[in-house]
Parts: sequence; C-alpha cells; structure tokens
Amino acid sequence: MKCYMATKDNVEQRWVLVDAEGQTLGRMASGIASILMGKTKPVYTAHVDTGDYVIVVNAKKVKIGGNKAQTKEYQRYTGYPGGQRTISYAEMMAKKPQRVVELAVRRMLPKSTLGAAMFKKLKVYAGPEHDHAAQQPVKIEI
Repeated sequence: MKCYMATKDNVEQRWVLVDAEGQTLGRMASGIASILMGKTKPVYTAHVDTGDYVIVVNAKKVKIGGNKAQTKEYQRYTGYPGGQRTISYAEMMAKKPQRVVELAVRRMLPKSTLGAAMFKKLKVYAGPEHDHAAQQPVKIEI
C-alpha cells in the first residue's frame, strides 16, 4: 500500500466565504483555522500548505460568550520599556472589528513560517461587502 503525500504543486486551493453574523467567535475561529490548514481535505499533509482561502464578512456582528465582552483585553508590546499596551474587547470592536477575528484565528494556527503563510490566506471584512467576487467564493457554514 502506497502512502500519498501532497506537494505544493498538486494542491488545489479554492476560495470559501464565511458569514460571521451571529456566530460565536471561538467556535468560528477554530473552524476557519481548520480550513486554512487544510484539515478538512482528504489530502491533508502536515508540512504542506493544503488549505483554502477564506473570506470572512460581517466581522462586526460576531458574538462572544459569557462576561467576556466586559472583561476581555488584548495586549501588545511596542518594544520599548514600559511599552505594554492593552485595549478592551469593546474598544477593539468599535475601532477594528476585523482585527478581533484575525487575532482569534492567528492564535489557532501553527507558530511557524507555514502558519504565517496560512494566515495570509485569510481575508476579513467588517461589513457584508468584499473585494473577491472574481474568485467566485463558495459560501459555507461553520
């Protein structure tokens, strides 16, 4: 019996569209991460980028469970002494709602060069319009 290993040349990548309206952030992000990694395909190979491109629309309408809307904070570091900055979930949703979805998905991908390449295939939009109609994305439910 032969074992099949996918290569970069023979992987077919399609475009999928996910509507985030009314979906829970973490559950949606884990499903998107699986699609980006290619784990939903039968030709999944761990060391090859076999995943699809994902377009997420209506990121500003995503919901979050429990008391996290008041308590969740995002941290970053500027690189300077005393440069740790925090921003609340509510403030982040008001300023950059697509960044909330991007951070949730990025943190579920591998922490490697391959994970960075997978993350580049994610396109997130706050509203219902997107710029990828020419790619003819297939709408899926997560």
